Amino acid sequence: MKAKLNHILLFQLITLLLVTVSCGSDEDSLQRIDQTMNIYIKNSAGQDLLNAKKNGSYSSYTVNDVFGVSDVAPVSVPLKMTTDSLYYFEYLRGAKRRTLDSLSPDNRTYHSKMAFALRRTENNVVVTTIDSMEIKYRWTPSVFQVSEVKYNNQVVFTKEAGAPNAINTITIIK
Repeated sequence: MKAKLNHILLFQLITLLLVTVSCGSDEDSLQRIDQTMNIYIKNSAGQDLLNAKKNGSYSSYTVNDVFGVSDVAPVSVPLKMTTDSLYYFEYLRGAKRRTLDSLSPDNRTYHSKMAFALRRTENNVVVTTIDSMEIKYRWTPSVFQVSEVKYNNQVVFTKEAGAPNAINTITIIK
């Protein structure tokens, strides 16, 4: 009976040791995630083109994941408004990411591609503009962050490696 009790205690001690080692709370082991983007679209005169109440602005939109599993793979990009009544798209996640390059196991670049279908009425006719957005992400064991954004193949945002986490603000001029 005593040997059985010793085995149980030894098993509990080993289990406790394994749990303690595997669940360490070393803050350096946590990965910072920085992928939130607020996307504003304005014309060259500064008009908010996402405010559907303003003449010449877009009245509706859809966003599709180019790397989606089907031809129509919607991405949730809600339209929000600031306290100053400026409208913007908030992109958190949703589009598939593909590996662009793997410099090493501890340094990778991923990218996502989305198609924005922006609709507005011109001369009583609904006109749809299809724009593209490519988002590049930097991944290391310590950080996953947006590193570059291209809108219609033009770089509209860059972030240096190691830059602090923030909401990434992007303004598109059309």
